[in-house]
Parts: sequence; structure tokens; C-alpha cells
Amino acid sequence: MAGGGAAPPPKQEELQPHQVKDQLPSVSYCITSPPPWPEAVILGFQHYIVMLGTSVIIPSALVPQMGGGNEEKARVIQTLLFVAGINTLCQSFFGTRLPAVMGGSYTIVAPTISIILAGRYSNEADPHEKFLRTMRGTQGALIIASTIQIILGFSGLWRNVVRFLSPLSAVPLISLAGFGLYELGFPGVAKCVEIGLPEIILLLVFSQYLPHVIHVAKPVFDRFAVIFTIAIVWLYAYILTASGAYKNARPKTQVHCRVDRSGIISGAPWIRVPFPFQWGAPTFDAGESFAMMMASFVALVESTGTFIAVSRYASATMIPPSVLGRGIGWQGIGTLIGAFFGTANGTAVSVENAGLLALTHVGSRRVVQISAGFMIFFSILGKFGAIFASIPLPIFAALYCIFFAYIVSKLSMPLFAGACGLSFLQFCNLNSFRTKFIVGFSFFMGLSVPQYFNEYTSVAGYGPVHTGARWFNDMINVPFASKPFVAGLIAYFLDNTIQRRDNGVRRDRGYHWWDKFRSFKTDTRSEEFYSLPFNLNKFFPSV
Repeated sequence: MAGGGAAPPPKQEELQPHQVKDQLPSVSYCITSPPPWPEAVILGFQHYIVMLGTSVIIPSALVPQMGGGNEEKARVIQTLLFVAGINTLCQSFFGTRLPAVMGGSYTIVAPTISIILAGRYSNEADPHEKFLRTMRGTQGALIIASTIQIILGFSGLWRNVVRFLSPLSAVPLISLAGFGLYELGFPGVAKCVEIGLPEIILLLVFSQYLPHVIHVAKPVFDRFAVIFTIAIVWLYAYILTASGAYKNARPKTQVHCRVDRSGIISGAPWIRVPFPFQWGAPTFDAGESFAMMMASFVALVESTGTFIAVSRYASATMIPPSVLGRGIGWQGIGTLIGAFFGTANGTAVSVENAGLLALTHVGSRRVVQISAGFMIFFSILGKFGAIFASIPLPIFAALYCIFFAYIVSKLSMPLFAGACGLSFLQFCNLNSFRTKFIVGFSFFMGLSVPQYFNEYTSVAGYGPVHTGARWFNDMINVPFASKPFVAGLIAYFLDNTIQRRDNGVRRDRGYHWWDKFRSFKTDTRSEEFYSLPFNLNKFFPSV
């Protein structure tokens, strides 16, 4: 038989890596495409519930140390929510225009505690008067500190810094914005494990398993998982409280487990509109202002990473440096507004709400604007808002276990705020030893250095830098206790100094992928996602 050989087997399809994506696929509603109004309102309420955690935890930690009672705590929580609503609207309309919820900042807590412990307040015998004096001192420091964000943002200085940010140096910064808050996760759950652990399990079941087991026309279980699970666990916690399960428990256990021990509902007024300088005229101290300015700068760096994560989860393109600078400027205005109203805290992008964008696959700007409406509404109707604010804190800690993780990895399936950071490795050459070193070293030092600073402080009662000037100590100890700040600083420095001019290195670090987004006008999609409303771009053009 002529040509008697058998036909060769068909060539096996060659394996190909996953395609690089400028915009995140599989997002149901992106930044400019809002869901139907009923769904948008429920999603907005869900964002409001999620951001309550930080809004309650920070005042609950600070106000008692300042000398305030339940009434002062409830009023500070109301004020923080009111200001958060205003700042979220300002950011979504005039700042980055991203669906970013602007809430309290954990970074500002350390210098605030330093102000509380200042000698000029410790001799005050009347607790209420001590609270007022401490609050006024905090207001003064925050007013001065807000200027660093305003100047860096609106002057264009921060824009020029961000231009040198590559996907490689962005990975540690964004990842540790989520991973770096791990101490707020399971340690908070363990304070009342019988409430916190069921919340984690139910949230995983509702968001990751039920959608693939029970098929419905529209995504329901994953999109509204937070509302479903909080309602179930909150009811369960109420039943435990009403049945006397914690009747003989330790006071600390009762505070974390019972639904009637927060003191927020009894301390909240029925109707009250927060107003500027409600605690009196701010007072100023140079040392406290310097320390707060450094904390404000650290919060700026952390928010930069979270803004980038939000742009990814909103299925927008990489945020242009000029738009990011504009957003940082408005964050500074937000800190200034908070200082005027007396929140005892600054303003930063909410990491947990960025994680919620990933969980719901909804990155709509309108949803976040609706959530800002809920913040303002429930902050004025004090008693009603206090009901939601009295949700046991271990439930919020359980949410953090999921949402902070989302910012970190975002590899093939969005489950992890730190997950989004790792997704930018798709633009880098992971076979490069340079890439491996920078990522590994910055991650390790970003976790190890703050761990040293925090351990030292917990044992000694003060940070490693301990001089007679408390403000100087804070200027050094606060930034080096921030995981995203340390990791981002190291990665940014190494990435811009090691073999920077090598053309091959430029591709290894993924710098070329973001070239078209370094100017507002070089990519047509920037106009769609980030242009100002009401034709304001004519008066405030982006570059």
C-alpha cells in the first residue's frame, strides 16, 4: 500500500497563559453602569452596614480614654457617619469618581491616643471636661494634618510620585492594605467565637457555595450575602442574650457577645444634626500637629493602594496619576471637614467596602452614593442608626476576614482586599529573579518591621523610638508600624533604583502596561470613568 504509514496524531493544543486584562472581567455592574434602583438601594444599604464596623470600633476605643461616656460615644459615632457620608459623596462626584467609601482611618488612632495621654489633659478631674479638652486638641492637630494631603494632592506633587509606580511596586502596597489588617480579623472574631465563627461560615456558604448549588435567574445569595448572614447571626445573638446565656459571663465577654451592652442606643438622641465645632473651639499644639501630619501622610499612602484596588473592582482602567492626586486632595478636604465637626479621626478609603465590591461583583458609583445617603440619614436619626451600630463587633470582625482578604490576591477567583494586589503580578515577569526579590523582600519587611514595632510597644508601653518628645516618637513609630506603608516604600524604592534603565527590566516590572494610563488623555476610557461632572473638566482639566 503506497505511503503505507498511519496519519500522525493531531497536534495537542499548546497550553497558553491567561490573557492580561486592563479591566477586570466578570463584573456585573461597572463604575458607570448602575443596577436597577431597587437593587441599587439594597446594595447601598449593604455598604452602609459594612462601613459601620470601623465607624463604631474607633470611637468605642477612643472616647472612653478621652473621658467620655455612652452619650459622647454615640454622638461621635453619629458625627463620624455624617462626615463619612459627605466625604463619600465628594469623592465620588469631584475626587477620583470611584465607588470608594470614605470612612475612618486606623492609622490616625495612634497619634490620637498620644494626644489623650498628653500631660496637659491628665490632670483634669472632670471626665466630661477632659473629653472636651482632648477632643479640641485632636481637632486642632487634624486641621493642621489635613493640609499635607491637600497640598500633595492638588499641587500635583503626589501625581508625580505615582507616575513612577509600576505594577510590581503596587503589589506589596495594595496587598498589605488588606493583609496588613489581619489583627482586626480573627482576633476580633475570637472575642465572641460563638457569634463570629458562624458569621464567617455563613458568609462563605452564601457567597461561594449556594450560588453554584441553587440556581436562580439573578444572583441573590452572593450579591446580598452580607445582609442575609448579618440578619441571621444578629438574631442568633439576640436569642442567646435573651435566654440568659451570658448572664454570669465576664464583663468583657458580655460587651462583645450581648446585643444590649454597647450603650449606643441609650446614649443616642432621637434626632440630631452634627455641626462644626460642636465640642468648642479647636486648640493647637505644634508637636501634636507634626505627629498627626506624619500619620496623615501614612494614611495617604495606604489610601493610594486602596484607590487602585477600587478602580480594579469597579472594572475601570488603571487610575491616572492626575486623578489619583485629585482624590488625595479631596481626602485631605475630608480630613479637614472631620476635624471641623470633631470626629477624633481622619479620613481614608474603606478597605472593607472595597472588598464588598469584589464580593458582590458590583462596582457601580451610584450604589456607593446611595450608601452615603444612608450614612447621612441614619446619623441624623440617632436612635434608628444606633440600632444598626449596636451589631456585636465580632460580626464585623468576621466580615473583615473576607473583605480584607479580597484586597490582597484576586488571582483567578475573587475571594481575597489583599487579593487584588496580587492580581497585578499578571503584568510582571515572575520568572525574573529581580521581580522575585523585590516582591519577596518588600512583603517580608512589610510584615516583619511593623511586627517588631507593635510587639515592642505592647511589651514596653511605648515604641522603639522613645525620647522625651512624644511628638517625635510618633513621627517615627507610626509610619513604621504601618504594613502597607513599609512594604510600599521598600518596593517603590527598590523598583526605581535596581537596574531601572534596562529595557528588559522595564518589561519585567510591567511598567510598559501602564504607560497609556500615565496621562489622562492617552486612553479614551479615562474620560468615561474619571471625568468630572457638570462639565467641570473645562475649569479643572486633568493631565
